[in-house]
Amino acid sequence: MSQNAEKVLDHFELFREPEYVEMFKDKKENYEFAEPEERLVQIKDWTKTWDYREKNFAREALTVNPAKACQPLGAVFAAVGFENTMPFVHGSQGCVAYYRSHLSRHFKEPSSCVSSSMTEDAAVFGGLNNMIDGLANTYNMYKPKMIAVSTTCMAEVIGDDLNAFIKTAKEKGSVPEDYDVPFAHTPAFVGSHVTGYDNALKGVLQHFWDGKAGTTEVLKRVPNNSVNIIGGFDGYTVGNTRELKRILNLMGIEHTVLADTSDVFDTPTDGKFRMYDGGTTLEATAAALNAVGTISMQEFCTEKTLPFIAEHGQEVVALNSPIGVVGTDQLLMALSKMTGKEIPAELEKERGRLVDAIADSTAHLHGKKFAIYGDPDMCLGVTAFLLELGAEPTHVLATNGNKDWAAKVQALFDGSPFGKDCHVYAGKDLWHMRSLLFTEPVDFLIGNTYGKYLERDTGTPLIRMGFPIFDRHHHHRYPIWGYQGGMNVLVKILDKIFDEMDKNTNIVAKTDYSYDIIR
Repeated sequence: MSQNAEKVLDHFELFREPEYVEMFKDKKENYEFAEPEERLVQIKDWTKTWDYREKNFAREALTVNPAKACQPLGAVFAAVGFENTMPFVHGSQGCVAYYRSHLSRHFKEPSSCVSSSMTEDAAVFGGLNNMIDGLANTYNMYKPKMIAVSTTCMAEVIGDDLNAFIKTAKEKGSVPEDYDVPFAHTPAFVGSHVTGYDNALKGVLQHFWDGKAGTTEVLKRVPNNSVNIIGGFDGYTVGNTRELKRILNLMGIEHTVLADTSDVFDTPTDGKFRMYDGGTTLEATAAALNAVGTISMQEFCTEKTLPFIAEHGQEVVALNSPIGVVGTDQLLMALSKMTGKEIPAELEKERGRLVDAIADSTAHLHGKKFAIYGDPDMCLGVTAFLLELGAEPTHVLATNGNKDWAAKVQALFDGSPFGKDCHVYAGKDLWHMRSLLFTEPVDFLIGNTYGKYLERDTGTPLIRMGFPIFDRHHHHRYPIWGYQGGMNVLVKILDKIFDEMDKNTNIVAKTDYSYDIIR
């Protein structure tokens, strides 16, 4: 083979060597039993038509490449946002490997999580023994301050009762009787990662506020002037959470960020391994009951948690990923109204700078057509910002979006002249998006890493935004919320626009009359 220790070739060079080219050719001809090339081209061309699109959108029993993940992933993300907490997934090891790898590949950080290692026997007889042994092992080996339990498909299908199992495990001595083990049922066959985040966060708050599963007295609320912030399942948690804290400190607002994952996924390399870092302290989590109110940055990540908090006497506000001018205005006004604090001049200047930047670039943004996919709140935030820019969010798609979400997107369309020919697609997947891009082309696509296949297939340039971003590094360190975050998103969009302009005007003496130094 072409590879040798003296000159190690990267894979994209190695597989172009003659030996590999011949091997792939032989495999295709003698082992894959493919259709004739002409037939493949014919079918491929047909899948780009309106006729195919109608059949594609008529399917009901099949999902192809959904733009979502499953509930336990969101539960794990929420759990690690608490001080020295180990996520414990009641299910198989393989499932947990998926959650850990998904988070570590996006954040480029180790992601700690354990499972109860359920196998075939547990699927038949129940996973109680796995819970008993698993909690004991986790407590003794990793020494967490709290273990947050969630479930996978297997545990939910057979109906394992987490509350009963945890009580039994405590009776058996797996962990001390007064040890904190909040839990949430997170069946992976319904909902998505945002649902799992919601269930897990509510489970933690319910544990501390409502008497720790009947083992202590229910806390009594003593209102104060602090505010709780919930970021939701946020792939930009490092940048966004720190930007939110900066804004809150500028306004002089006492606050608690619930499920604070900003330090968890941004540990330094200094010779010390941190299995746990940062996170909301357990004391602050309990004391969060006393806040004057709670603001969720992502409504559809907190559909159960916010009503639970409201039932405990707090004012609650739900935002939809505050990107851009109006989104940030809504955040600051909500904070000011809730606390009575004035919006400082420094933030007013930041707003003016973002408006100025938009005005500087509006000629390049006006009328550009975009397709957007991802989580419901991110889609709402990006759609609102594009309309501010004078762009047209032609296709907005969320696999885990529902009718209420679709109505909110439609309201954004209806409130802007740039939303006239735009459409929203709830519950659809990326194969649906492929049909949309072929039949009603747009200028740019906004979404996560999986959109690169749509970019290659349809020729629509991809602007990477959302979760997961696997094939680019460190996007999560930069905020997309707030005026500063809006500036980051604006620059990201403009960079792609200018890259495409350069790409399309770089042939010497043919198209380079527009290959300009100044844009």
